[in-house]
Amino acid sequence: MGVEIERKFLVSGQQWRDGAEGTQYLQGYLCRGGGRTVRVRCAGADAYLTIKGPSSGVSRAEYEYPIPKQDALELLELCEGPLIEKVRFVISFEGHLWEVDEFHGSNAGLLLAEVELSQPDEIVALPAWVGLEVTGDPRYFNSNLSICPYRDWQN
Repeated sequence: MGVEIERKFLVSGQQWRDGAEGTQYLQGYLCRGGGRTVRVRCAGADAYLTIKGPSSGVSRAEYEYPIPKQDALELLELCEGPLIEKVRFVISFEGHLWEVDEFHGSNAGLLLAEVELSQPDEIVALPAWVGLEVTGDPRYFNSNLSICPYRDWQN
């Protein structure tokens, strides 16, 4: 079984940008409910179909399959809600790869950092630009950002 184990944080400051190059992402959700999602994603020249199960702490089942880019573009037209538009930057820090997502479109202004782990209790060093942990906050799930975009949040 495929398993995703990750922690998610807000990003503060701009230090993470030093030398980081990003990849344009466009993704949408074909199905979501009960914590399960079916996502289609274009990442640069590549495209994927991903099925995720409900979260259990920092873990969840995940199955990802490459698909033709043209198929992905057509499937994106079937997705509900605004599409997720972001640029992803991959940054190496003390033995872990961090993914920083700079959101655009209806989620403009949101910066999130994710780190994938090999074990749920794995200890990871946090870069200085990592802020509040939001791993368990469902508002920050990409599937929920496509329903209730960041720009619509009440503070």
